[in-house]
Amino acid sequence: MKELFDIVSNDCSKLVTTKYSTSFSLAVKMLSENIRKDIYNIYGFVRFADEIVDTFHDFDKETLLLKFEQDYYDAVKSGISLNPILNSFQQTVNRYNIPQEMVDAFLKSMKADLYKTEYQTKEEYDAYIYGSADVVGLMCLKVFVNGDDDKFNELKDAAMRLGSAFQKVNFLRDLKADYEVLNRSYFPNVDLGKLDANSKKIIIDDIEADFDFAYKNGILKLPVEAKFGVYMAYRYYRRLLKKLNNVPFEDIMDTRIRISNPMKINLLARSYVKYKLNIIK
Repeated sequence: MKELFDIVSNDCSKLVTTKYSTSFSLAVKMLSENIRKDIYNIYGFVRFADEIVDTFHDFDKETLLLKFEQDYYDAVKSGISLNPILNSFQQTVNRYNIPQEMVDAFLKSMKADLYKTEYQTKEEYDAYIYGSADVVGLMCLKVFVNGDDDKFNELKDAAMRLGSAFQKVNFLRDLKADYEVLNRSYFPNVDLGKLDANSKKIIIDDIEADFDFAYKNGILKLPVEAKFGVYMAYRYYRRLLKKLNNVPFEDIMDTRIRISNPMKINLLARSYVKYKLNIIK
């Protein structure tokens, strides 16, 4: 029975989310129940692709990623895949008419991680960010607005800027692993081996600008089903950025910033109060 297989597939994507990211899974739980499944499905797909290029060092990453890509195309065309992650994701793609261009752009950035180690121009950097993060925000927005094209067009720039901010925070948090283990340097015109206070400030100011735009022009205008969950993710990443800003530039390569579980609960509680009182900020 296909219906039962779809349920199992959706459960697999939820499991991937909860196992790989307690923070994101907490934010998803704050979404309306009727849209959580599809956000889990999106996360499961992007997480698996990211794991291929970032962690499967003892295997042929290129072969694995190309097979994952082809299996996805087959799944979205036929409406089924025996890979439960792809089966659940194709459901969401077909249900919300997520444009193929978005998925193509994401997979292009993932393939870049197989061979590209340095981004020397802003154009290269922006193109990578668009594929690896912005389009993920746009996929989620497709779910949030549930077919309302006018609302999607109104909020799409903010969704992209929020996706950019999340990704850039991840880059800053993971500098050491990206640079020393994966041999990657994402920030253009920044020598990570000689990172200074000014370079760090430029990076953080850029992320702050993305957050401010996304909050004022997107989060506050989201449908009620999505607003608190997205706001929670925003608060979490903004807290991460604040902690990163407080780390001296000479120590940031050797510091792994995280938010403790008690702090996450505290952040959730305070965010919920502000949300219910309509004073989110």
